[in-house]
Parts: sequence; structure tokens; C-alpha cells
Amino acid sequence: MDSILFSGVVDLPWWGYVAIALALTHVTTIAVTVFLHRHQAHHALDLHPAASHFFRLWLWLTTGMKTREWAAVHRKHHAKCETAEDPHSPQVLGINRVLWGGVFLYVTESSNRDTIERYGQGTPDDWIERNLYSRFVLLGLTLMGVTDVILFGIIPGVLIFLLQIVWIPFWAAGVINGIGHYWGYRNWSTEDVSTNIVPWGILIGGEELHNNHHAYVLSARLSNKWYEFDIGWMYIRLLEALGLATVKRLAPVPRFIAARPAVDLQTLQAVITHRHDVLARYAKALRRIRFEEGSAHHTMQAMRRELTALWERSMASREQLVRQLQDWCQRAESSGIGPLIAFSQRLRCYA
Repeated sequence: MDSILFSGVVDLPWWGYVAIALALTHVTTIAVTVFLHRHQAHHALDLHPAASHFFRLWLWLTTGMKTREWAAVHRKHHAKCETAEDPHSPQVLGINRVLWGGVFLYVTESSNRDTIERYGQGTPDDWIERNLYSRFVLLGLTLMGVTDVILFGIIPGVLIFLLQIVWIPFWAAGVINGIGHYWGYRNWSTEDVSTNIVPWGILIGGEELHNNHHAYVLSARLSNKWYEFDIGWMYIRLLEALGLATVKRLAPVPRFIAARPAVDLQTLQAVITHRHDVLARYAKALRRIRFEEGSAHHTMQAMRRELTALWERSMASREQLVRQLQDWCQRAESSGIGPLIAFSQRLRCYA
């Protein structure tokens, strides 16, 4: 009986089955982060049809997720982040509900036709998508389950298959959507409360660097600091070297020149482009006066709000925005607050 339950085409020691299971789930993780997330949802890179279709096939076999639905739900998350319309915000729904029930929140939102119609544009809509992947979702999972059993035996095969099924719902729908908006460190002062869970994005393909992603949504690379590692980016570079991927967008890297004598349109454009870096540096300047006179701290808090208004939605013309930034710098440099003066002078160095 034991030989029947544990015998398959491939006979491995227990640790061999564990290694196989981790390898298979790792492929699924890379398919989600590279294909579904960075390629389909945000168009941060282009994929060769061969690579794109491999990922589509693999996701059909291992998750049953439809590309259009996944992209639509994720795009809505960005559009409505931390509001009542966010499909999976722990700030609204509570961390336990998102962490342990994230998959149910995804299923509920993916059945919302308004969400799919509004946010699901530009995803694959060819014959095989319409007639196989989207139509026979359970067939792919069945084929993968049968294959696992044939290759590894009934007990190991079933356990490996179950791990494949729960891997993405737990890590992506639960951990990233939950903990990634609840606990961790932040490089950037985004309007949401997204966090980087850890600086090494290995287990979940780089998605651990969630605050970086929310700061630079269209970037194909999720790591921003020298100590951060995004394994998904490593695979993208490998695909690029093989001619199977083309990176379209990356997070801008600040470049500095000698301070301009006056704020001009180029200064404004550079400040807006590097607004997350600007706010990070402003936070450091603000910390320097934390224990000083309260009025200075209040002034800097108020001027921070004025500065962020420059890149928020506005009907002001470029000329008006330039004048607003000029006025902001003049008031900052005449404030008598040392860190604010230094920050304003540095602001004129952004290129």
C-alpha cells in the first residue's frame, strides 16, 4: 500500500519533494510578479510572445486566475487605495480579514463586472484566452494535479499540488495586500500607507518591496536602495539578455547640478519627477529640528503641505506653478530655520 501511495514516475527522498514544491511555487511567483503585475497590470515592460504565453499557460495550470481579472483588481487597488472602494485594504477591512481571507476578497472583487470593464482593458483577448484559459479554469488545475500525482505519487503529488494552490492566495492576496499595507519600513512618503516588508525580495518575487512599488508604480524594478534585492528584477534582466523582454520604465534616479540662481521650469519639472526623493529629504530636514522651538517645526510642517500641493492634481499652469515654487523657496530661505534653508538651496540643484 505504501508503495502505491508514494510511488510515482520520479522517486525522491522527502527533501527532494520539498525542493520540487518550492521550485514549482517559485515559478508561479515569478509568473505573477513579472507577467501579471509588472507586464500586464502596469506595462512596465514588454514580454516576447513566447515568454508571455509560457506565463499564461503556467498560471492557468497552477492558479486558475484570469489575467484580465487580476489586472483589473490590482489597478483598482491603486486607484482607490486605502478607501472603502479598495478591494483589500487592511486599513479599512482590518489586518486579519485581509491576511487570512485575502483570496475571498479577490474572488468577490473579480466577480464585479464594473471593476473588470473599467480596469481590465489591454489584457490578452485572443482565441486561446476566450476559449480555453477563461472558459475552462478548472481544467488547468485538474491537469496540474493529475501530473503531480503521476510524477510524484499520490501522497507527495497531492501535497505538492495543494501547496501550489494555496501559495499565491496566501502570499500575494494575504501577506502582500495585508502586511504590505500594515507593517514594515517606508522609503517614500506615499499617499497610502504601503510598506516594504523586508529589504530582500526573494520569497515573493520582489513584491515584499511594496512601498517602493506604490511610490513608482510604473517601474519594472521594485528595489530602490543599494541594500534592497528584487529577485523578480533579476529574472527580468535575464529575460532581457535572452531577447525575451524589454524594460520600458524604471524609477527615476535623482541627478544634481550646481544650484540654479533662481527657480525655473526645469527646476519645477525635476522636483515633480523626483517628488518622492524630495519628500524623503524633507523628512530628514524636519527631524533635525524635532527638539527645537515648536514654531519652527510647525512652519516646516505647513510648508511641506504647500510643497506637496505642487504635484497634486491642480488646474494651475506651468507658469503659475513655477511662481509658486519660487515663492516657496524665497520664504524658506528667509525663514531663519537652518534645515529649511539648506533644503531649499538643495531643491534648486535637482536636474
